[in-house]
Amino acid sequence: MTNYLEQLNQSQLSAVKQVDGPLMVIAGPGSGKTRVLTYRIAHLIKSGTDAFNILALTFTNKAAKEMRNRIETIVESSEARNLWMGTFHGVFSRMLRIEAEKINYTSNFTIYDTTDSKSLIKSIIKEMGLDKDIYKVGLIQNRISGLKNNFITPKDYENSPELVQTDTIAKRTAFGNIYQKYNQRCFKSGAMDFDDLLLNTYHLLNEFPDILYKYQNKFQYILVDEYQDTNHVQYLIIKKLAALNENICVVGDDAQSIYSFRGANIQNILNFKVDYPDFKTFKLEQNYRSTSNIVNLANSLIIHNKKQIEKQVWTKNQEGEKTIVCKTLNDNEEGRIVANTIFELHHKENVHWKDYAVLYRTNAQSRALEESLRKKNIPYKIYGGLSFYARKEVKDMLAYFRMCINPKDEEALKRIINYPTRGLGATTLQKLIIASNNHDVSIWEVISNLEKYELKINKGTVEKLSQFTTLISSYMVQKDNLDAYTLAEQIVKTSGVFYDLYNDKTVEGVSRFENLQELLNGIKDFSEKEEEENNTLEYFMQDVALLTDADNEKEDDYNKVILMTIHAAKGLEFPYVFVVGLEENLFPSMMAMEGREGLEEERRLFYVAITRAEKRLFLSYALSRFKWGQYTDCKPSRFLEELNKIFTKQSEIALTQKKKNRNPYQIFAKTKTPKKKSNFIPKNLKRVSATNATVTPTKTEHLQVGLKVKHSRFGSGKILKIEGEDANKKAIIFFEAVGQKMLLLKFAKLEIEK
Repeated sequence: MTNYLEQLNQSQLSAVKQVDGPLMVIAGPGSGKTRVLTYRIAHLIKSGTDAFNILALTFTNKAAKEMRNRIETIVESSEARNLWMGTFHGVFSRMLRIEAEKINYTSNFTIYDTTDSKSLIKSIIKEMGLDKDIYKVGLIQNRISGLKNNFITPKDYENSPELVQTDTIAKRTAFGNIYQKYNQRCFKSGAMDFDDLLLNTYHLLNEFPDILYKYQNKFQYILVDEYQDTNHVQYLIIKKLAALNENICVVGDDAQSIYSFRGANIQNILNFKVDYPDFKTFKLEQNYRSTSNIVNLANSLIIHNKKQIEKQVWTKNQEGEKTIVCKTLNDNEEGRIVANTIFELHHKENVHWKDYAVLYRTNAQSRALEESLRKKNIPYKIYGGLSFYARKEVKDMLAYFRMCINPKDEEALKRIINYPTRGLGATTLQKLIIASNNHDVSIWEVISNLEKYELKINKGTVEKLSQFTTLISSYMVQKDNLDAYTLAEQIVKTSGVFYDLYNDKTVEGVSRFENLQELLNGIKDFSEKEEEENNTLEYFMQDVALLTDADNEKEDDYNKVILMTIHAAKGLEFPYVFVVGLEENLFPSMMAMEGREGLEEERRLFYVAITRAEKRLFLSYALSRFKWGQYTDCKPSRFLEELNKIFTKQSEIALTQKKKNRNPYQIFAKTKTPKKKSNFIPKNLKRVSATNATVTPTKTEHLQVGLKVKHSRFGSGKILKIEGEDANKKAIIFFEAVGQKMLLLKFAKLEIEK
């Protein structure tokens, strides 16, 4: 591609050609920031810079892969493969594997994902006999992560009266002990969690000047995508690596900084000029994505933020339709209107399902939307749901692979020691864990040398443990001689997992077996694509451990309406976007009302939501929302008042029950303002009681999730979930008149509605 620079506008071209020195590129939504990063790297290579000397950091593997492919096309060679390009965690884990012995790890350390971390914390809480309701796993994990990212070790924690007091007030006096045990167990298992990958990289560079100098010399040019999303540790690592050459280019948009809850610090981008006083700034302000009305609407919102880098986003695109703002009676009606609008647009204008996105502030809002979409038979997918690699059968198989690579991996061992069932139950495992903790060695060390440890187990159990160690040891011997697929296939079959899943002929069992086959297909594809020295199971597992939600999206979910939180939507774009639930205390969130910083981040979040739309944008709010078993009155979001009304059309629904046959599509999809608006707005919406109805009870064994049922008191409803066994079987049912109820089925007397 000889004329690649001709494809850039003047601002993009200037940013690409400014090779040396610190550079900040402020990129508005849809302004081509990925193109600038890609072309800048390609330009460096074509100008004579060795690809080995370029470090490019992104936030998803998917983004890095797409950029690498585009760079290969431009430079017309395989040089792009030599780039150090990937996510922060991916690149830094690569560095840590090279330098592992410096920090007393082996190069084959395991990376614990969120599930692994939670499992370990859960085990520690159970072993310590603590109240799981006070020591909630998710809360403990978040607290540990927050402390790590602020460089607070367990020892630092114990020496901080303020931190200790915080947990004492919350009745979590054992937190410090949990934190210490968690770190010890990770290290003993030869494992690092995601926070450790960053922390250990920082310590490596901070405590070993020779290592720091090595990588400062190596990375002559550093590029960072989405710089506004970096946290404090990432910022410090980048600053250290760039200190020698100061050839650092950061790309981002302060107006899209929305991840403070994950530790992202907007000050990193706002203070770039302080860190590098001789920096140059280029602003990408031309939006190629959205219509003029959408771009101007977004500008009218974000101007209310005081803390920002000045810029004026503009576009040459057509004016487009005005944004529709719709007031609805309640969240259920809001869901129906969204579903009907999508349905009508799909059929009247031949718009694909995949062209729609429905965005909300919290995951809980998806319930009403899902019900409405299902009633219209509209296919949808909740983005960020359970990923392929998080499914149980896949995690089980990956645990075998992890043991093959790192037998000290405690979480992997606990997962598979009795799967498939081999007579090694919870009692045996508990004895192994106790011995492991008492002697400060891994569980693998204990079961590999049972004669050294005083375990009160019978000969049969000893034999079973011996068979297990022999099985895993056989995989360990083969891992250096076989490619990833050959070894994985052998483990799948000889471990017994293949036959365990194959023999389960239930619908769920067949699905699990298919997932196992899909896992092998993925490994096969990996083995064929990778070069011979990298096509090992160890390299495959390194890739899998660092996948993000965005990397896990599969093509079979392609033509479906997307439902997602606004946080998950960042970086994506859709022709048609619905933003729902624009109400005070929901959006902006009640949690953000304590200060200006929180409120401004919520406004940036709304800015992100608006700028996902290419052609049409629909905004809605409800006058009441079903919360905690009753309807609660709601007020419109203050953000709606901040929007310039020139770019919107109000569309109020008639809030009277007389208009039973109204077409909701006319409310949202037409741009003409209704001739007559209703002045009736109910102030206090109360729960409706269903009139008594005669029912003919159906046998409980015939009741299934998804069925419509009728109750003598609550009226018509839909079964959302069934749990329990026999006489204790219960159902969670959403009734149209009274909302969600949990009923004991033996007393419920439900009738299946035809």
